Amino acid sequence: MVLPVGSQTVDRLISANTNLLTFFSQSTWSRRVGNPGISDFVVGNPHEAPLKGVVDALQRWSVPQDASWFAYKRSEPIAQATVVSSLRARFNIPYEPDDIFMTNGAAAAISVALRATVNEGDEVIFMSPPWFFYEALIESIGAIPVRVDVDRDTFDLDLVAIAAAVTPRTRAVIVNSPNNPTGKIYPPQTLAGLAEVLTSASSTHGRTIYLLSDEAYNRIIFDERDFMTPTAFYPNSFLLYTYGKTLLTPGQRLGYIALPPSMPHREQLRTAITLAQFITGYAFPNALLQHALPDLEPLSIDIGHLQRKRDLMVNALQEMGYHVHAPEGTFYLLPRSPVDDDLAFTERLAEHDVFVLPGSLVQLPGYFRISLTANDQMIERALPCFARVVQQVQGADSRVPSMTHRLESE
Repeated sequence: MVLPVGSQTVDRLISANTNLLTFFSQSTWSRRVGNPGISDFVVGNPHEAPLKGVVDALQRWSVPQDASWFAYKRSEPIAQATVVSSLRARFNIPYEPDDIFMTNGAAAAISVALRATVNEGDEVIFMSPPWFFYEALIESIGAIPVRVDVDRDTFDLDLVAIAAAVTPRTRAVIVNSPNNPTGKIYPPQTLAGLAEVLTSASSTHGRTIYLLSDEAYNRIIFDERDFMTPTAFYPNSFLLYTYGKTLLTPGQRLGYIALPPSMPHREQLRTAITLAQFITGYAFPNALLQHALPDLEPLSIDIGHLQRKRDLMVNALQEMGYHVHAPEGTFYLLPRSPVDDDLAFTERLAEHDVFVLPGSLVQLPGYFRISLTANDQMIERALPCFARVVQQVQGADSRVPSMTHRLESE
């Protein structure tokens, strides 16, 4: 039972997110997170020392260069210029510094973009399976979340379903590519089709439908695949990014909103975004991170090592009898649970000191999510446990994989 805390919105959000909140505060994993000897695949947290370049940058830029070094900051010109240079080089799109709004991570970027464009009672379409908090962020501003499932065979966008979900009250659509938790990169033909759907619907209903492109993982790409930003296909788009994934520093909140040069009414939106950053709770990133961004921008975790972990785990789990595809990006695997009750299955894994995220928490019951940010030792300890548990629950002839496949660090 949810006790009243004085806010109907908060009470409603607590009620809607009870399972998620319970998992993160009362589950076996929540009681044992950080303990030595466990294999923790639950969230995208680091389990190794941070990049030396990150440490060096923060130490270097922590030394004040003037009296206002740690004063109130909005979007610092050096940070904006750094982002513009990066975006122009990666996407060949002529972004302008005034269209870059620095935020304290992607969650803040999403919240600010919603507040700048969506009114109370508007509808916002999001794709399922989703990142945990899309619905909560939508509901927190009095808007109505509208869930649309992706194609469950390909994990691609279901354009027919998106078109059917649009109504006269639709104001925004959130897409996440590469997608957490599926690892899908939406291909150009799908993105062009989405742009056609949104352009046609905006014209039909006489109001702009905005595209919020959550690209938190757009640099974590496997197999040398190409990545195209959805914002290149549709002018009324917001590119939303965080450095916390690429640098694997989720506790250092640094991200941005980028308006493409094709965005109409940019002057009004610039004002709306700036105001939304204030009323969201001062959603600008702190001074030190902005000062350090020129040094942080070119850094990245070892994508090659991450891909080797992906390949090892996908191959081993498939040998055991798990149904799991190889993600195209992000740092997640999404195997099917060998039993329908994914919550019960994850508890069975927990008995062997292996912790994963139940698919039910991301609207995908019958699956579970594995974060490849777990270190090599965790993976080596966990693989025999995955095999034992699938044998226990199915009685299958699953083989414990040979540790001759051990990962090698560069």
